[in-house]
Amino acid sequence: MDTPHTNNNDKEIPIVQKLYDLYKTFYGYSLLFPKKDKYTLGAKCEHYIIGTLEFMLAASSVPQSEKLALLRQANVKFDTLKVLLRLSREIGAIDAKKYIVLQTQIREIGRMIGGWQRSLAEAAKA
Repeated sequence: MDTPHTNNNDKEIPIVQKLYDLYKTFYGYSLLFPKKDKYTLGAKCEHYIIGTLEFMLAASSVPQSEKLALLRQANVKFDTLKVLLRLSREIGAIDAKKYIVLQTQIREIGRMIGGWQRSLAEAAKA
């Protein structure tokens, strides 16, 4: 069983932990990418996971009025990641079993991003 990282502040933000875990999973899989894909598509996927993580950390530490804009930017990065992972599967850079594992994590993170956005949008209306 994987142990969570030790930064106590991040443990309080479940989506950050989920992205952290997604990166660890993807990193292990990216080592198995064909060489020609590892440094292009694999590196891009890593970039977008880290970018999403950065936006989530930023959103967690800014005033309420600034959170929604950062979450929208995170969502764009995350949507791009989903397309790149699907492409990785379709060209054979990653096998179906590994893709399913990643998709399970992706779906959960996507629900969390969407839920956070909805709650902020509803709070703004109130």
